[in-house]
Amino acid sequence: MPEELISMHLKQKTLILLLLLITITATAQNSFKIVPLGVLGGIDESNLSAYMVAPAGSNSYICMDAGTLHAGIQKAVDNKTFSMPADQVLKKYIKGYFISHSHLDHIAGLIINSPDDTAKNIYALADCIETIKTHYFTWTSWANFANEGEAPQLKKYTYKVLTPGAETEVENTTMKVKAFPLSHSNLTSTAFLVQSKDSYLLYLGDTGADEIEKSHNLQNLWEAIAPLVKSKKLKAIMIEVSFPDEQPDKTLFGHLTPRLLMAEMNALSKPTGTDALKNLNVVVTHLKPPYSSIQKIKKELVTENKLGLHLVYPQQGKPLQF
Repeated sequence: MPEELISMHLKQKTLILLLLLITITATAQNSFKIVPLGVLGGIDESNLSAYMVAPAGSNSYICMDAGTLHAGIQKAVDNKTFSMPADQVLKKYIKGYFISHSHLDHIAGLIINSPDDTAKNIYALADCIETIKTHYFTWTSWANFANEGEAPQLKKYTYKVLTPGAETEVENTTMKVKAFPLSHSNLTSTAFLVQSKDSYLLYLGDTGADEIEKSHNLQNLWEAIAPLVKSKKLKAIMIEVSFPDEQPDKTLFGHLTPRLLMAEMNALSKPTGTDALKNLNVVVTHLKPPYSSIQKIKKELVTENKLGLHLVYPQQGKPLQF
């Protein structure tokens, strides 16, 4: 073989090994992978709050909220995120649902897809489970696919009531989750702290700011996660911003604006110090259409981001890794 061909062959092998090493290193540094199935709040029923979360290297996911399932999974399949049909992803990869609260934009996908789903657990706080049991999985609203409630009970889903602050092992995964109550206007929402080995991910359902809700729920949450932020074990916070700053407080209905989010991040910085928040991944969820409002929210977040947070805007069907 001529010397120039040998040299080219060696360079190609070196390049392949280098790319493989970079991939392995990047994978080793990531603790979680997230597949957004729905990222918006509001009127688009094909793109409502739902996020598949799994440890890096695993296909055993939990679904944080379930406003949209099939349409989001199909978008992920189209993006080559998954290599099997959407119905098989639903049946085989999602091991359980964590529902933050009972509003339809966070649970409609679960209800609609229930006839084609497989047996799983539904994890939520007690009042959320009660609403699902008495208003959604009933024989007048749909069919009772759960293990409690109206007879006959089809027992596809098993309700798992979460105790605030208590650690729950997620069946058929290696993850653990703690639930924390949030204030969302007229009902209780939930934040889920997900643990995989020594790494953590925090997902918040809809929430208002403590100053508007006259609550200490977010302050209690920030104090609970502060040690994880300081030690860099918390890989990302997924939190909503629904309206631009011009939205009057009286019509927030338990949601955040850019100003209120940054006020809460400043509250988090009190027990952590500001340096600990620099480049912290903050995934902004539940932006409400129209497009002009979403663009305004993003501009305001950039302007008001004095802490140097790494703001991330998830896109339906496109995976994130942290």
